[in-house]
Amino acid sequence: MKRLLLGSVALLAIPAAALANCPGITVADMGGVAAGAYPQQFDLSEYQAAAGCTMELSENPAIGDFNAQIRANPALPPLAERLPEDPLVVVPYDSVGKYGGTLDALSNATEAGTSDFMSLRHVNLVRYSDDLETIVPNVAKSWEWNEDFTRLTFHLRKGHKWSDGQPFTSADVKFWYENLALDPNINEKPKDYVTVAGQPMTVETPDDETVTFVLPAPKPGLLAHFATHFAQGFQPKHFLGKFHPAINPDADKEAQALGFANGYEVIKAYYGNSDWMDTATPMLNSPDKVANMPADAAPTLESHIVVRETTEGRHFVANPYFFQVDTEGHQLPYINEMDELFANDQEVRLLKLVNGEADYKSQSLQLSDAPFLLENQEKGGYSVQLKPKIAMHAISFNVTSADEEKRTVFGDLRFRKAMSVAINREALNETAYFGEGTIQQYTGFSPLPDYIDAKWKTFAAEFDPDAAKALLDEVGVVDKDGDGSRDLPSGAPFVLNMQFATQGIAGQVVELIAQDWANVGIKTTVKEITPDEYRSAQSSNQLDVGLWEKGQPTGIIMGNNELWVPPFENYFAHRTGMLWAEWVDSNGASGVEPPDYVKQLMTDINALQSTPSGTDEFKAIANRLVENMTGNLLFIGTALTPDPIYHRTALKNFPEFKTASYEYYRTYPYRASQWYFDE
Repeated sequence: MKRLLLGSVALLAIPAAALANCPGITVADMGGVAAGAYPQQFDLSEYQAAAGCTMELSENPAIGDFNAQIRANPALPPLAERLPEDPLVVVPYDSVGKYGGTLDALSNATEAGTSDFMSLRHVNLVRYSDDLETIVPNVAKSWEWNEDFTRLTFHLRKGHKWSDGQPFTSADVKFWYENLALDPNINEKPKDYVTVAGQPMTVETPDDETVTFVLPAPKPGLLAHFATHFAQGFQPKHFLGKFHPAINPDADKEAQALGFANGYEVIKAYYGNSDWMDTATPMLNSPDKVANMPADAAPTLESHIVVRETTEGRHFVANPYFFQVDTEGHQLPYINEMDELFANDQEVRLLKLVNGEADYKSQSLQLSDAPFLLENQEKGGYSVQLKPKIAMHAISFNVTSADEEKRTVFGDLRFRKAMSVAINREALNETAYFGEGTIQQYTGFSPLPDYIDAKWKTFAAEFDPDAAKALLDEVGVVDKDGDGSRDLPSGAPFVLNMQFATQGIAGQVVELIAQDWANVGIKTTVKEITPDEYRSAQSSNQLDVGLWEKGQPTGIIMGNNELWVPPFENYFAHRTGMLWAEWVDSNGASGVEPPDYVKQLMTDINALQSTPSGTDEFKAIANRLVENMTGNLLFIGTALTPDPIYHRTALKNFPEFKTASYEYYRTYPYRASQWYFDE
């Protein structure tokens, strides 16, 4: 077998003798084989029929070594017993790849700036193809809706297995939904995407390969949720269920034998306190107990599984039971291992990228980083794509600030409008975005559908400092002590504390906006903080100004109402009105009652998700949503811009991305399981 060297890592070329009988077609050269039911992939039976072949399966020669690193995994059975009966055949972009290598990744830290790397190994029931229009099977073999979109049925792959070799079945989907997503001991309240207009669904499992979500009202966007979201619609019942009191009456007893107070504490050690799939494992959050626990990490269906974890980073190896193969029958993934380094400092990350110390990066790269990256790409052996974003840099004011006087000022639409028209977006575009941006107000929908009045794209987006000053005067935010800066109506000093993280917005953008506001008399302080610090301050209602990206396409909005319900997104994103959210969550028992237009937003988004797309009623509701969101300037937009996507040129089968965005779950449409190294 030919051996190529990648530093100290051996790269194993697939020997000619191991080639399968089926042709190694690629997206670039289909070899006369007709496309299947879905782009760039087939089920095995479908591919064999289309290509007139019988596939011979082969595995990574090093897979036994990786299995040995997954603590508690049994010895490997033959490959045919590890794959589903009808595995997913992935058509590589340019060539059948080579096994080997370690993908080096940079993340900010656990739970902060990791979604980019997560998306490389991510799987869910379905996904978007790289056209970002077609939803295709992934973990699920197929699906169907009933006529009124109240029953969504998934058909799973017979013989599919978790990374520890145990069967993956419909019971794992039901367990995730009923015992994790809806259990207040795991999620304090159900996420909006696991409910329909706030009401839970039910899950039917007539057999091991069939699972049906029964909805209390139509919600056709539920499918797009499973195609784009980090929350996977399944968890290993055989593993986590042992510690769930609804599954195992002895759950607490088993947990206490491991040193935990109860079974829920063990589940949280593996699964976290929500559905974010990248919380720390017991290796990090329970290091004193992990040696006695069933495994270092919960079993996964992803392409790679974590085997080592510290506060500095994590290491992953290929999943021996991964359900995908290429067109010649080689089990994916091609890449042997993944190494994730935590680096919170943006300058450190950029230097590592320029030095070729990472293989792929997109998250936390801003357009302002592009010149430095582009200038050094030939020397550094990497390539940079500049691709449009879906979300834009946006600004919000804390309309439920703990400071009562600031709350009053921030809650005044005249103030928010003044701060919007005070921004010189043309100068911002030329200076921070190199003229590459398209100036636009925040509208929620991105891109704005053509059935929504286009006037909202430019609402209060003109540069008019005189109008800004006049509006601030009306609000009573004037210079009362003659020091040149405007004060609060009471005469108290008025300073906007602008804290930001480069994961969400470029520092230069914040500085330019702060200067524009200073030019109309508003004093600011600008401070860069880590994403964790930003999210903590946001959650505890301590921010004056929200500074992060925001916006979603219609398809995602149809399955996820979070942009329109206080606090207007999730923990990891751009939020405001935290006390409005508390009022909503407590049914008015605590918090601050939101204004009527916010209540209308909540009513309308639930109605939109249950209304047939394209109808006059649907369009009317969508227009009202934008009118209430944009007309009240809860979030203030800047411009739609491109962002950099970085990859080392030795990483092959790496396509042109359509967007540099989180909204379709970053690399998930671009099939990282078929990426490989050629060096």
